[in-house]
Formats: sequence, structure tokens, C-alpha cells
Amino acid sequence: MSISDNFDPAELAKFSDLAHRWWDTESEFRPLHQINPLRLGWIEGLVPLKGLRVLDVGCGGGILADSMARKGADVLGIDLATKALKVAQLHALEAQTEGVQYREVSAEALAAEQPGSFDVVTCMEMLEHVPDPSSIVKACSALVKPGGHVFFSTINRNAKAFLFAIVGAEYVLNMLPRGTHEYAKLVKPSELAAYCRASGLSLEQTRGMEYNPLTRHYWLSADTSVNYMLATRKS
Repeated sequence: MSISDNFDPAELAKFSDLAHRWWDTESEFRPLHQINPLRLGWIEGLVPLKGLRVLDVGCGGGILADSMARKGADVLGIDLATKALKVAQLHALEAQTEGVQYREVSAEALAAEQPGSFDVVTCMEMLEHVPDPSSIVKACSALVKPGGHVFFSTINRNAKAFLFAIVGAEYVLNMLPRGTHEYAKLVKPSELAAYCRASGLSLEQTRGMEYNPLTRHYWLSADTSVNYMLATRKS
């Protein structure tokens, strides 16, 4: 697979069609807005971001990238969904967010261009949308400086995750558009950990994220059976 082939045109089209709704907190992207403070707080608790150069891989409309810039980081958000990037750029202008830029480029291509350039790399809710997640992990490892941190979040692949993240979230609760996730593309923590080790990233912390549909409340826990995050560090 070449550095420009690791994407699914159907996935890009899916998110491009919804691009204008990225910053609508009551839209299909409401879950991302709700979990963003949890993700940001977890990252900041491990690596204070102020003054660091940060890359957000698969940034979409810029929800996480924008918030990391507001913590004082110098942030580059990358994605291959043109419309989502334009929305991210427009939001940064409207919100007057300093320290964030966006670029349409793949992680693999940027890794070939700027290896070892970032203190922190984040790749959140993206691995389950690409044909070869191991290639993304390898690129993230190449992009971070030695001793730097790489953060991932994705969805486990098991019966519970299928029930909660696909059937429940997409078909029962209508939290996400139907077809947002494909079960076969979900990534087990053991698989992601193996990709990380093969790419020179050591696992530092694992966290799960849970949701109560009655209270609409999210929280972090030790339960990685559905949504989970990994903190890793470059050797």
C-alpha cells in the first residue's frame, strides 16, 4: 500500500456530507463534543500541552485540535476530508483560535516529509475508518520525536461493542448516523498494542470510556470492552 492509498473513499464521503454540522453540538457530532473534555483532560494529565508541537491525525472538523491549541499547544490537524478541513479552518477564524493550522495530507505522506517533528501525536476515533490501521500507527510513530507521546482512541471488536457502539448508538439511540461504523473494521486493544510495539511505541496507559444513555453521561474507567484509549511513548 502506498503512502496515499490508506483511505476508504466511502468513509471520506460519509464525513464530508456531514461536514457543515461538525460544530453543531446537537448534531451527529454531539458525542464528540461531549467526550472531548474527557479526552483532552486525560491527555493533559499525562502530558501538559502548553508550548508543545502537536499533530492531530484524522482531525475532522477540528474539535480536539482546537481545544489543544487553546491549552497553548502549536497544533497541526490533518485529514483527507476536504470539506471537514474547510469547516475546521473557518471555525478557527471565527473563534479566533491561535496556534492551530490544518492541512489536507495523509499521515503516511507527512511522516515521509516531516519525521520526528512533533512532541505529541493524537489519533482519535480514526483507526476504525481506514483499511490498514497498522500503517497509521507506524506513521504516528515516525512523526513523533524520540521520547514523545502518541495517543489513540478507537472501538473494541467484540459482541458487547457491536451491541453498544453499533446497534445501540446507531440504530436504537440514533446518536450516530447508521453505517458510521463497520464491525469488521473495529480494532481490539491487543491488536492496537501489537501495532504500537511493532512501530517502536511502548504502552503507558489504557483507559476505557463508558456512557449512560439515561443520564447522557460519559466517564473514563478501566473498562476497555467498548470505547478505549491508549497512551504510548516513542522509545
